[in-house]
Amino acid sequence: MGVGKSSVGRALAKRLHLPFVDSDAAIEAHAGRTISEIFDTHGEEWFRQREYETIRDLLANEAVVLATGGGAFEDARIRACARQYGVSIWLQAPLKTLAERLTRRGFERRPLLREGDPLTILKKLMKKRERFYEGADIITQSRSIPKPAVVENILEALEALALRRRDNPLPESLLNGSGQVHIPLGERSYDIMIGNGLLARAGEFLRPLLKRPRVFVVADETVAEKHQGTLLESLKREEINAHVIPIPPGEASKSFGQLQKLLEQLLDKRIERGDMLIAFGGGVVGDLAGCAAGLALRGIDFIQIPTTLLAQVDSSVGGKTGINVPQGKNLVGVFHQPRLVLADTSLLKTLPARHLAAGYAEVVKYALIGDLPLFNWFETRGKDIIAGDSTALRQAIWSSCRAKASIVAADEREAGVRALLNLGHSFGHALEHAAGYGDQLLHGEAVAVGMSLAFGFSRHLDLCAQEDVERVRAHLDSVGLPTSLRGFDFPTDGSTLMDAMLLDKKNKDGKLTLILAHGIGRCFRAEGIDPEQVRDFLDMAGKESQ
Repeated sequence: MGVGKSSVGRALAKRLHLPFVDSDAAIEAHAGRTISEIFDTHGEEWFRQREYETIRDLLANEAVVLATGGGAFEDARIRACARQYGVSIWLQAPLKTLAERLTRRGFERRPLLREGDPLTILKKLMKKRERFYEGADIITQSRSIPKPAVVENILEALEALALRRRDNPLPESLLNGSGQVHIPLGERSYDIMIGNGLLARAGEFLRPLLKRPRVFVVADETVAEKHQGTLLESLKREEINAHVIPIPPGEASKSFGQLQKLLEQLLDKRIERGDMLIAFGGGVVGDLAGCAAGLALRGIDFIQIPTTLLAQVDSSVGGKTGINVPQGKNLVGVFHQPRLVLADTSLLKTLPARHLAAGYAEVVKYALIGDLPLFNWFETRGKDIIAGDSTALRQAIWSSCRAKASIVAADEREAGVRALLNLGHSFGHALEHAAGYGDQLLHGEAVAVGMSLAFGFSRHLDLCAQEDVERVRAHLDSVGLPTSLRGFDFPTDGSTLMDAMLLDKKNKDGKLTLILAHGIGRCFRAEGIDPEQVRDFLDMAGKESQ
C-alpha cells in the first residue's frame, strides 16, 4: 500500500490502450460501501473471498491493467489467476518511504493501519508477504523515481517477457511449474491448478476454502503409502486437522458396499457440513469420495487431488460422481462439483507406464472430439507424454482441462454438448463390464478400443473416411494402447457387448445413443441407432481382430 499502484497503473493502461481497474474500488462499488466498512461489517475473511472472486472475474473476462490490494497476492488462488491470465508486476519502494506517504495522505481509511505505527505495521506485513511478491513476473522500483520512468521500465520488461513467451505453446507459468484453468459455473465455479509440487502446498490452497479447519482425506491405500506424508504435512502447516480414511485400490471399490462403509465412517467421526472431504487418488477414489460428499448430510464440500493422468484430465473435473452396479458402470451417482482440483504433475512420476498410457486415451479424446490441430500435435508429442516428459505432460493436461472446462461450462448436466466427452465410452464401458472391472482391462484401455470402434462404426455407416479410422488406430497403436477386440480373455462378441450397451444412460426408447465422427475433430451425438446394426458391426469387428 502507498507504493503508487493506482497512479502507475493508470499511466501504464493509457500507454497500452487498455482499461484500468482498481480491485478495491471494484469491490466497494459492488458492495456499496468502503473497504473499512466491509471489514467492520463482514470481517477480513469475507473481504478476501470477494477480493478473489472480483480479481478472478476481471482477469478471466477482459484485458485490463489491474491494481490489487496489497494483501491480494497472499491468496494462492489469486497468484494462480495472475499466472494463467496475465503478467504480475511488483512495484517496490522502501518501507520508510511508504510510511511517510501514507502518513501524509491519512491512513485512517486503511483497515490494516488503524492501530499502531504505520512503519511497524508495514514491516510486519512485508515480512509476511515478501515471499509471495517475489513470485511476480516483473519487479521494478517506484520509490521516488518519476512516474513516467517507472512506466517505461515496465514497458521494457513487458517487451522482454513477450519475446520469451512468443514461441511457447504453454503459458510461461506452466513451463516454470504451475498454471490454472477456471471452471465458470456461477456459485459452483472452481479452479483446476496444474503443475509440479502442488501437493506440498495443498494446505495453502485449501485454507481459504474451509468453513472450519477440519478435513477428511479419502485416500487410495497405495497412493497414501507413497504420498500421504506430504499432504498431511502441508495441512499441518496451515493448522488444518485431517482424518485419513483409506480405500482399497481398484475398480471394485466403486460399489454400494464401499460407499456405505465410507459414509458410515464419516458419520461415526461426526462429520459436519462445515467440514470438507479430500479425494486423494485416481478416478475410483475421486468418483467414490465425490459421491459420498454429495450424499453425506445432503451435501458437503470436497476437493479433488487426482494422482493419475486419467483422473487429472477427466474424472476429477466436471462434478460427475458415481459407483458401479452389477448392471453397469457409473449407473448410480450424483452431480456434485468440487471446490478445487489440484493436479500435481510430479505425482505422475511414480505412476506405472501402463496407467500413464491408459490416461493418455482420455487426453487424445479431446482432440478427436473437436480439435484437429491438437491431434496433429499429439501425433508429434504423444510418445513424449507417455514417456513422462514433464513439459509435454503439462501441455497435455492443460489442453485437456481447458477443453473440458469449456464443455462443462456450456452443459454442466450433460443435456447436450457434454455428451461428446463420452466418445468411445459406450463401447468401452461394455468391454469393462465383460471383463468384470478387473485389472485385465483398465478404463483408459477400454476407452482406446472404444474410440477405435466408434470411428470404425462411423466408417461402417459411411460417415467418415477410412483414412481417419486408420490414422486414429495408428496413433493409439504407436503409444501402446489397444485398438481392437483382439487378445482378450473375456467374451467380446456382439451379443455380450450389446447387453451392456443397452444399459447406457444416454439411450432412449430402446435405441442407442452414440458419439460418432464425420472425421478427426468432428464428432457429434447420434441418437436412435438400431442395436442390431451395432451388434452386427461388433461381430464383424471381432472376426477381423482374430
